[in-house]
This record gives sequence, structure tokens and C-alpha cells, in this order.
Amino acid sequence: MRYHIGNLLRGSLSGQTGWPAQWRDPAPKPSYEAIVVGAGGHGLATAYYLASRYGVNRVAVLEKGWLGGGNTGRNTTIVRSNYLWQESQGIYEHAMKLWQDLSHELNYNVMYSARGVLTLAHSVHDIQIVKRHVHANRLSGIDNEWLTPAQTKEFCPPLNISPSLRYPVLGASLQRRGGTARHDAVAWGFARAADRLGVDIIQNCEVTAIRRGPDGAVTGVETTRGAIAAPKIGVVAAGHTSHVMAMADVRMPLESYTLQALVSEPVKPVLPCVVMSNGVHAYISQSDKGELVIGSGTDQYLSYAQTGALHISTHTLEAISDLFPAFRRMRMLRNWGGIVDVTVDRSPIVGLTPVPGLFVNCGWGTGGFKATPGSGEVFAATIAKGVPHPIAAPFSMERFRTGRLIDEAAAAGVAH
Repeated sequence: MRYHIGNLLRGSLSGQTGWPAQWRDPAPKPSYEAIVVGAGGHGLATAYYLASRYGVNRVAVLEKGWLGGGNTGRNTTIVRSNYLWQESQGIYEHAMKLWQDLSHELNYNVMYSARGVLTLAHSVHDIQIVKRHVHANRLSGIDNEWLTPAQTKEFCPPLNISPSLRYPVLGASLQRRGGTARHDAVAWGFARAADRLGVDIIQNCEVTAIRRGPDGAVTGVETTRGAIAAPKIGVVAAGHTSHVMAMADVRMPLESYTLQALVSEPVKPVLPCVVMSNGVHAYISQSDKGELVIGSGTDQYLSYAQTGALHISTHTLEAISDLFPAFRRMRMLRNWGGIVDVTVDRSPIVGLTPVPGLFVNCGWGTGGFKATPGSGEVFAATIAKGVPHPIAAPFSMERFRTGRLIDEAAAAGVAH
């Protein structure tokens, strides 16, 4: 194998104390058909689908750190496709269909669990918004349904539906196919499958420059491990896209924020589904290890920090404690932040750039993980064919010039 998974596995493989020769990073080859910058979930998925769907096997995935060490290892694992706008429905539903058979395709258990995603409504306005999503989804053939407070309680017994709550539960939507997957397993699964198809995954290899020919087209990259040539480059570097694209003199319409999350001490199974609340900005699920995984909000200022303002997490925990009184005595083990790139409409950019041979996949904000297989597949198609995949076409940078925005942030009240 051409990659290693990380220090957590050191010494755990058949009792070995060092890395076997076949697990060490390879020396960079002089020429590839394509380069993917970023070995997170989207970058690895892109490389896998380039090789498996489009016959582009000579691919180098370059990662300045370690495989899956960025946002892929810091997200809250939620998978769903119940978005309002048809453009978003297209890409997230495409991903959802891939999630359902992904473990079988990769021959690696990504621990996809269709346990259901509840989105709570706390006011008349919430009810109108959530029901609008339900109707829009069903018109597009996407499963979603409205539940009364009693039905919501039946589906999620720990939930408090007392009318005396500060934010009373007035109902909820339910996407039964939604759920969770294990974030690091997704990265490892795509990495192993891509490796078997001939993709080189080169860690500790930071891109320092993008080379261009006399006609302006890309010809390769310079890295901390030497120069690598390729006629096509796909940039999938969440939190660092603007920095990488600036090397090709491309200015991106992105801002970077810290998104916070928490995880509790592990307990026995107690929460049967994913619960989201846009009104109080909190979402929670339980991992297979028993931890309560709690998603919080973004800081209100630009930052590249991987920690954030304490009041963001405090507000989320207050809301969780109201909704789930039994969790009030739970202890939080850790609190962290991931750097998310966001656009003005909180929808991604997937497609071509003004530089020939340079492609970009970025701006997912807080919605990146759930899109991983769908994003990788349509981005691979775009790179391989040189034209936008039909599902990715609405997410071009051109929309910021024409004004055809895909404003899921305004539609949902929160971009999750």
C-alpha cells in the first residue's frame, strides 16, 4: 500500500513496531494524468472515482499533513439529503444513493447507519419552514415526512416535548434514510480502494506553487518533496482553498470560519437517531463507541483557529440539556473546531476555473461530509471530461457573477 493511516495504528499491525516498507510514502513520480490536492474525504473520493469510473489511474493525491487529518476527522458524521433547492437536492441525493452501497463498493465498512434524521420545529415559523422542506423533498422523490410532537417522541424517546420548554417541540420532519457514517473509516475506505487501482497517496507533501505553461494552462505543481507534472489539477483542500488557488492567481469568493463541536463520555445506547434543531442551533447523535456527538455553531468572525469562542458551545449545551434532560449530567470529553470555507450562499463551488486544467471543489461550509461520495464522483467526472458534470453544473463560480445563487443558508436558517 502507498499510504499510512496515522500514528494511531503504529505498532498495531500484526504486532509490528515500525511501518512495513509497503506502507511508506512513495517517492513522487515525475508525471501523472491528474493531481488531486488534499487527502480528505472529497479528495480521496475524487481519486477513487477517477480511477474506478473514468479510467484515470495515474493520479497523485497530495496531502501536506496526513490522510484524513483535516475536516474529515473533525466533523459530526451526519448524512442526509433533505435540502430545499433542487440543485442541492441533486448533489446530496446523489451522495445518499452512493452512501447506501458504499461499504460494499469499497469493500470497507464505512459504518453507514440509516437511523433517521429528525429536524425539530419550535415555532409557527419553524413549522412552515420544515413542512416546506418536506413537500419540496417529496415532490422531488426524496423521502421526508412530518411528525406530530407525540410521533416525534415515539421515534426518539429521550426527547423532551413538554410545552413548558423555552423552545417547545411542535413537531419535526423525519428522513428515515438519513443517519451517520464513521468519518475516518470513509477516508480510509476510499484511500485503500484508490490505492488498489494505482493511485499514489503522498502524505507530508505540501504544494508550494502551481506551474503554468506559456498558454496559461497548468503543467504541474511544486511541493516540499519536489516537482510533479500533470496536465490537470483538482484542488480539494478544505480550509486552505484560497491559499492554494492564489498560487494560480485565482481569487476565490470564500471566507473561513471555525465550526465547533463536542463529544461526551461514552455511554450505553441511549439515542436512537440524529436530532437537529435549526431554531436553537444544536444537533446530536450517538456514535458506535457510545459518545454523544454534538454539533455547535460557527464563530462570528473569520479565523483559521481550530478552537473557538466558549459561548458558542455553551449555548448549544444549554439547548441540548433542555431537549434531553437526561443528558444534563453527562461530561464532555473534548471540544474542537474545524476550519470551514463558506460562500455567500453557503453552497459549494464545484467545477472549472479561469485557468485551463485547474479545477476546484470547495465552499461546502458545514455540509461537506454528507456529500462526500457524491461530491467525489461528480468532481472526478468534471476533471476527467473537462466539462462540468450535470449535477455539478449549477455550482460553478459563474453564479456569483450572474446572481443565480443557491441560498440554502436562508432556506434552512442554518447551513447544516
